[in-house]
Amino acid sequence: MLIQDCADIIRKSRNIVVLTGAGISTESGIKDFRSRTGIYQEAPEYVLSIGYFLEKPQEFYQFAFDHLYHPGAKPNKGHEILAKWETEGRVSKVITQNIDGLHQKAGNQDVIEFHGTMETASCLHCGVSYTAAEMARRLKEMNDFYICSRCETKRERDRYIKPDVVLFGDAGEWFTPEGFAEILDWIETADCVLVLGTSLKVVPFASFPQYRGDGVPLIIVNRDETAYDHGPDTIAIHDSIGKTLSAIDELL
Repeated sequence: MLIQDCADIIRKSRNIVVLTGAGISTESGIKDFRSRTGIYQEAPEYVLSIGYFLEKPQEFYQFAFDHLYHPGAKPNKGHEILAKWETEGRVSKVITQNIDGLHQKAGNQDVIEFHGTMETASCLHCGVSYTAAEMARRLKEMNDFYICSRCETKRERDRYIKPDVVLFGDAGEWFTPEGFAEILDWIETADCVLVLGTSLKVVPFASFPQYRGDGVPLIIVNRDETAYDHGPDTIAIHDSIGKTLSAIDELL
């Protein structure tokens, strides 16, 4: 039985690295990006590019607050079990593509937000940070809400306040040689890699599981198939993440 096999692996593990994608957050009511009902059906990818943000910051923010910012979303059972496993000394690191902050809200401490976060935004010039709630309030109260009011450089575009997400054509803190090296070090030293809610199609994130050590188990829980499903030392389950992790946790 696959659930029993997963439980046996996780029971013995003390350094699980977890890779998560949009599929873990859909169970909290957040849309994914690439499915038939996902965000990319609402608008083409260029809307989420750095070029679009710089050309049309007001329209970008309107789209972002409509589709990417979910202040009312709560962690689901999948998030909660990962936080529990971290507390129990099983999970050492969560590396997520998600920008919703739900892993931290559930209680995970060691989280790498590979694509950044919608929880904060920063001035492109002075780097001062604004919360998403503050930006939402500014949008309602000010015409030029996206222009930093705390620095004095003359060119307005230099003072744009950009959400701390990695946009197309953008570079985040983990998209550096040092950032990649740190992530690969975590994966290479893991005693289990757990993939949740991602079809592993978007590079470079999709390449991460291949860096695990020889014989290290890979557990995938995702609604759709992935290119890794039939590889060595791999268990793939196509079911709800919350349901699957709950069933595994009951056996630990």
